[in-house]
Amino acid sequence: MSDAIVEELRELNPEALLCDGFEGALIGIGQQFNRYLAVYSLDKARQVLIDRDGMTYEEADEFISFNVTGAWVGENTPIFLIELEE
Repeated sequence: MSDAIVEELRELNPEALLCDGFEGALIGIGQQFNRYLAVYSLDKARQVLIDRDGMTYEEADEFISFNVTGAWVGENTPIFLIELEE
C-alpha cells in the first residue's frame, strides 16, 4: 500500500518529504490548502521502532518526539496523525 501512496504523492507534490525507515507507518496523503503531504500514523511509527529497534514504548515515544515530530524541515514536512479512540 505504501508504494501506491508514494506514487500518488509524487504526482501531487514531487517535493513532499518522506520519513526513511517508517514506510510501515505511512497511511495516506493529507491536503493543506494547495499542498499535499505524507501522513503517517504516530502509533504505527512507534511500533516500527519497538519491532525494528527493540525500543520500549517510552523510548520509541521519546525518540519520535525529539527526532521526528519535533523536526521542522520545511513546508513539505510530513504529518503524523494521532489516532484517538471514541
